Amino acid sequence: MPTLVALALVAYFVSKEELSLDDLIHRAAQFLESSFPNEVGNAISCNSLSAIDGDTVKCDGVNMRAMGPGSPHLSGFDTPEITRPKCEHELELGRAAKARMQELLETPGVQIRVSGEIDSPRYKRPLVWIKLPDGRTAGEILIEEGHARFWTPEYRANWC
Repeated sequence: MPTLVALALVAYFVSKEELSLDDLIHRAAQFLESSFPNEVGNAISCNSLSAIDGDTVKCDGVNMRAMGPGSPHLSGFDTPEITRPKCEHELELGRAAKARMQELLETPGVQIRVSGEIDSPRYKRPLVWIKLPDGRTAGEILIEEGHARFWTPEYRANWC
Protein backbone atom coordinates (compact mmCIF):
# COMPACT_ATOMS: atom_id res chain seq x y z
CA MET A 1 0.00 0.00 0.00
CA PRO A 2 2.85 2.51 0.49
CA THR A 3 3.35 2.46 -3.29
CA LEU A 4 -0.30 3.38 -3.78
CA VAL A 5 -0.06 6.31 -1.37
CA ALA A 6 3.15 7.55 -3.00
CA LEU A 7 1.61 7.38 -6.47
CA ALA A 8 -1.49 9.19 -5.28
CA LEU A 9 0.60 11.99 -3.77
CA VAL A 10 2.71 12.33 -6.91
CA ALA A 11 -0.42 12.39 -9.06
CA TYR A 12 -1.95 14.99 -6.75
CA PHE A 13 0.95 17.39 -7.14
CA VAL A 14 1.54 16.93 -10.87
CA SER A 15 -2.05 16.62 -12.06
CA LYS A 16 -3.39 19.45 -14.17
CA GLU A 17 -6.95 18.24 -13.57
CA GLU A 18 -8.84 19.26 -10.49
CA LEU A 19 -9.48 15.87 -8.91
CA SER A 20 -10.33 14.91 -5.38
CA LEU A 21 -7.76 12.90 -3.46
CA ASP A 22 -10.16 9.91 -3.58
CA ASP A 23 -10.25 10.11 -7.39
CA LEU A 24 -6.47 10.29 -7.55
CA ILE A 25 -6.09 7.29 -5.26
CA HIS A 26 -8.61 5.37 -7.40
CA ARG A 27 -6.62 6.21 -10.54
CA ALA A 28 -3.37 5.20 -8.86
CA ALA A 29 -4.93 1.89 -7.81
CA GLN A 30 -6.06 1.23 -11.37
CA PHE A 31 -2.55 2.00 -12.64
CA LEU A 32 -0.95 -0.28 -10.06
CA GLU A 33 -3.37 -3.08 -10.78
CA SER A 34 -2.69 -2.99 -14.50
CA SER A 35 1.07 -2.57 -14.09
CA PHE A 36 1.81 -4.53 -10.93
CA PRO A 37 -1.05 -6.95 -10.22
CA ASN A 38 0.66 -8.48 -7.18
CA GLU A 39 0.61 -5.08 -5.46
CA VAL A 40 -3.20 -5.18 -5.40
CA GLY A 41 -3.85 -8.89 -4.87
CA ASN A 42 -2.58 -12.21 -6.12
CA ALA A 43 -4.76 -13.87 -8.72
CA ILE A 44 -5.67 -17.47 -7.96
CA SER A 45 -7.16 -20.10 -10.19
CA CYS A 46 -10.10 -22.31 -9.27
CA ASN A 47 -10.94 -25.67 -10.81
CA SER A 48 -14.43 -25.31 -9.37
CA LEU A 49 -16.01 -21.88 -8.81
CA SER A 50 -19.60 -21.28 -7.74
CA ALA A 51 -21.83 -18.76 -5.99
CA ILE A 52 -22.97 -19.67 -2.47
CA ASP A 53 -25.04 -16.48 -2.32
CA GLY A 54 -24.70 -12.99 -3.77
CA ASP A 55 -21.51 -12.11 -1.88
CA THR A 56 -19.94 -15.49 -1.07
CA VAL A 57 -18.26 -17.78 -3.58
CA LYS A 58 -16.74 -21.23 -3.28
CA CYS A 59 -13.37 -21.85 -4.95
CA ASP A 60 -12.25 -25.49 -4.87
CA GLY A 61 -14.26 -26.13 -1.70
CA VAL A 62 -13.21 -22.94 0.14
CA ASN A 63 -15.83 -20.28 0.89
CA MET A 64 -14.59 -16.76 0.10
CA ARG A 65 -16.21 -13.40 0.78
CA ALA A 66 -16.34 -11.21 -2.31
CA MET A 67 -15.56 -7.51 -2.02
CA GLY A 68 -16.70 -4.73 -4.27
CA PRO A 69 -14.59 -1.74 -5.23
CA GLY A 70 -13.60 -1.17 -1.62
CA SER A 71 -10.81 -2.01 0.78
CA PRO A 72 -10.86 -4.84 3.32
CA HIS A 73 -12.93 -3.97 6.41
CA LEU A 74 -13.58 -0.40 5.14
CA SER A 75 -16.01 -0.74 2.26
CA GLY A 76 -17.51 -3.33 -0.03
CA PHE A 77 -20.97 -4.65 -0.86
CA ASP A 78 -23.80 -6.58 0.76
CA THR A 79 -26.49 -8.78 -0.78
CA PRO A 80 -29.73 -10.15 0.68
CA GLU A 81 -29.56 -13.35 2.72
CA ILE A 82 -30.84 -16.68 1.44
CA THR A 83 -29.95 -18.93 4.39
CA ARG A 84 -31.70 -16.91 7.13
CA PRO A 85 -33.72 -14.21 5.38
CA LYS A 86 -35.85 -11.91 7.53
CA CYS A 87 -38.76 -12.06 5.07
CA GLU A 88 -39.87 -13.71 1.81
CA HIS A 89 -38.92 -10.59 -0.18
CA GLU A 90 -35.32 -10.80 1.08
CA LEU A 91 -35.18 -14.47 0.06
CA GLU A 92 -36.35 -13.63 -3.48
CA LEU A 93 -33.82 -10.81 -3.78
CA GLY A 94 -31.08 -13.06 -2.39
CA ARG A 95 -31.81 -15.79 -4.94
CA ALA A 96 -31.63 -13.23 -7.76
CA ALA A 97 -28.30 -11.89 -6.42
CA LYS A 98 -26.89 -15.43 -6.22
CA ALA A 99 -27.98 -16.19 -9.79
CA ARG A 100 -26.38 -12.99 -11.07
CA MET A 101 -23.15 -13.70 -9.16
CA GLN A 102 -23.05 -17.16 -10.76
CA GLU A 103 -23.40 -15.57 -14.22
CA LEU A 104 -20.53 -13.21 -13.44
CA LEU A 105 -18.35 -16.10 -12.23
CA GLU A 106 -18.91 -17.83 -15.57
CA THR A 107 -17.69 -14.80 -17.55
CA PRO A 108 -14.64 -15.77 -19.66
CA GLY A 109 -11.54 -14.10 -18.23
CA VAL A 110 -12.93 -13.55 -14.72
CA GLN A 111 -10.17 -13.39 -12.06
CA ILE A 112 -10.21 -14.03 -8.34
CA ARG A 113 -7.74 -11.80 -6.48
CA VAL A 114 -6.97 -12.51 -2.85
CA SER A 115 -6.62 -9.58 -0.46
CA GLY A 116 -4.67 -11.54 2.17
CA GLU A 117 -7.29 -10.83 4.87
CA ILE A 118 -10.29 -12.68 6.29
CA ASP A 119 -13.79 -11.27 6.71
CA SER A 120 -14.22 -12.00 10.44
CA PRO A 121 -13.00 -14.30 13.20
CA ARG A 122 -16.44 -15.98 13.10
CA TYR A 123 -16.49 -16.94 9.41
CA LYS A 124 -12.75 -16.86 8.56
CA ARG A 125 -13.46 -16.49 4.84
CA PRO A 126 -10.67 -15.02 2.71
CA LEU A 127 -11.63 -11.62 1.29
CA VAL A 128 -11.36 -11.59 -2.50
CA TRP A 129 -12.03 -9.31 -5.42
CA ILE A 130 -13.84 -10.91 -8.35
CA LYS A 131 -12.52 -8.97 -11.32
CA LEU A 132 -14.20 -8.99 -14.71
CA PRO A 133 -12.23 -8.47 -17.94
CA ASP A 134 -13.50 -4.87 -18.17
CA GLY A 135 -11.81 -4.05 -14.82
CA ARG A 136 -14.97 -3.84 -12.72
CA THR A 137 -15.57 -6.05 -9.72
CA ALA A 138 -18.57 -8.34 -9.45
CA GLY A 139 -19.60 -6.23 -6.45
CA GLU A 140 -19.66 -3.04 -8.53
CA ILE A 141 -21.86 -4.74 -11.11
CA LEU A 142 -24.24 -6.14 -8.48
CA ILE A 143 -24.55 -2.67 -6.92
CA GLU A 144 -25.15 -1.01 -10.31
CA GLU A 145 -27.85 -3.56 -11.15
CA GLY A 146 -29.62 -3.25 -7.78
CA HIS A 147 -28.73 -6.75 -6.50
CA ALA A 148 -26.46 -5.34 -3.79
CA ARG A 149 -25.85 -2.28 -1.66
CA PHE A 150 -22.62 -0.46 -0.88
CA TRP A 151 -21.30 -1.62 2.50
CA THR A 152 -19.34 0.27 5.16
CA PRO A 153 -18.80 -0.73 8.82
CA GLU A 154 -21.79 1.46 9.81
CA TYR A 155 -24.14 -0.23 7.31
CA ARG A 156 -27.13 -2.15 8.68
CA ALA A 157 -29.06 -4.35 6.26
CA ASN A 158 -32.82 -4.19 5.85
CA TRP A 159 -34.07 -5.90 2.71
CA CYS A 160 -37.68 -6.31 3.85
